[in-house]
Amino acid sequence: MTTNDIAKPTTTTELEAAVALLRRERDEALKERDQARGDVERLRAAMLRLKEELELIKRRIFVAKAERVDVAQLEIEFILKSAELASLHAQDADGAGSDDDGHGKAPEPTEPTESTKTKTKIKPKPKGRRRVEDLTNLPVEVLTLEDDATAPEGSRLISYEESWKLAWRAGTFVRLQIKRPTYEVIGSTGPSAMTAPMPKELMPRLLAAPSLLAHIIVDKYCDGLPFYRQAERFQRLGLDLDRSVMSRWTEELGANLGATIVEAMRKDALATAFCIATDATGVGVQPPRETEPGARKIRKACKRGHVFVFVADRDHIFFVYTQKETSAAVQAMFHGFSGYVQADAKSVFDVLFVPPDQQKSLIEELAADGKTRYEVACWSHARRKFWESAAAKNAIAREALYRIHRFYAMDATWRQKPPATIKALRNEHLRPEMANFFAWAQIEYDKVKDEKGSLRSALGYALRQREALMRPLDDGRLPLDNNRSERALRKLAIGRKNWLFCGSDDHAEAAMNIMSVLASARLHGIEPEQYLREIIRVLPYWPRDNYLALTPKYWKATRERIGAAQLNAEIGRIDAPQHACEEETAN
Repeated sequence: MTTNDIAKPTTTTELEAAVALLRRERDEALKERDQARGDVERLRAAMLRLKEELELIKRRIFVAKAERVDVAQLEIEFILKSAELASLHAQDADGAGSDDDGHGKAPEPTEPTESTKTKTKIKPKPKGRRRVEDLTNLPVEVLTLEDDATAPEGSRLISYEESWKLAWRAGTFVRLQIKRPTYEVIGSTGPSAMTAPMPKELMPRLLAAPSLLAHIIVDKYCDGLPFYRQAERFQRLGLDLDRSVMSRWTEELGANLGATIVEAMRKDALATAFCIATDATGVGVQPPRETEPGARKIRKACKRGHVFVFVADRDHIFFVYTQKETSAAVQAMFHGFSGYVQADAKSVFDVLFVPPDQQKSLIEELAADGKTRYEVACWSHARRKFWESAAAKNAIAREALYRIHRFYAMDATWRQKPPATIKALRNEHLRPEMANFFAWAQIEYDKVKDEKGSLRSALGYALRQREALMRPLDDGRLPLDNNRSERALRKLAIGRKNWLFCGSDDHAEAAMNIMSVLASARLHGIEPEQYLREIIRVLPYWPRDNYLALTPKYWKATRERIGAAQLNAEIGRIDAPQHACEEETAN
């Protein structure tokens, strides 16, 4: 009953009842008003958040190529966000065609028809023959292997046994003709013939000479040129070299490098490095094909593998492939290392920073190492989160970017000074700036901690990583960011856009071993193709306990102790200066 339904009060009792009724109506109206205001505020907050997300997506698609992710997925997300924002503007979140949360329902998937189903193609069985039959049009180089040490006493040269390999010379192939001397030997049973043995090779009976193998590898893993494009280019040069052959060569070479040079780099890094910077990315890997009855093989979609990069000071860069990105895998990679680890804030790295007395091994066959590792965070990652918020013209995020910019500007003025001086200057000037930044960030975070959005995420990330972000103040050798590991991953990311995936887990491991050697060569200013060609030549003759001398860190000194004529030859004996190399690595 309302005031319109009652008669005009005539007595005191009726008047009091009318007043009480009016008060109840007023309270209900105020309650409805407050509820409406709350709904409006929530609607405004949702609209502002969606506008911020839309602005960020626009930036990622059209402006910030360095921050770009999958554009196709972003465009889909942009359409969905735009539709959601339009529904909020119309205040029609509960209208037709929407679910309980106000989001439009996705269309029901339709069953594929016979015309849209992809039929599995049955490839012909490979013949197992090298597709390099006609090589008569290639220029010829003759390499005669005459070594007095192989000639028996009292023998005489009667002929040569010939074989050939494919070599690479500045833009074209060369047919390398190898002539091994054959001697007539007079024995107790009469004369007999003996041919000089073939010199040691890293990959015996390989069609490719070291120069061609190095050229193919560098084209793919330095310049991102997949094997099928190389095969097309080789056809234009007059050689039909199948990409499956090149793939087998790569896998065998990568396995050899991984067991020798890369393993020596890894052991040296874990034993001597001051700080290891690390990051990870994904890579597609083809799973094994399943065979159905009738000998038909089914190709499955690529699975996702993971590649970790390790930058050990200015000494080594090496890549490690793992099928799963887990804490157990990370613990195994860093087992035995003591020092600083610079990484992003992924939870898989948390296992590295557990105190020695609390460590537990996540792998049965690997005991806890009891080593102490210190976390160094990345200011570039922290800045990136504020950049995302600043894309929506957020004043607080822009102020954070300016404060972080001051850190970098100040630190750049000390970059060429000794580490002890850098540490002193950082503690005098940079420490107060960082302390003020985190005090300001805490105040701003308290204002938005109950609101969803990129600003709360950025401030929360910085505050949670406060101790690790201030770690560079402990030592002048520590950089402010982890960009060096991201730069090392760039070659993999560029190549991945071209060759798309690895053929198997073994091939992925081999590829990462090759990339480790090439990245370390670039780190030390060594020409990758020449280094790889020379390493392929030297490895068969090198002592197994001194592979560290062949790593790019020591190669310049090691190379000076080997004869230039032996290194330049495509095949032949190498005199390994064992004792000199051991002294060099010891120094």
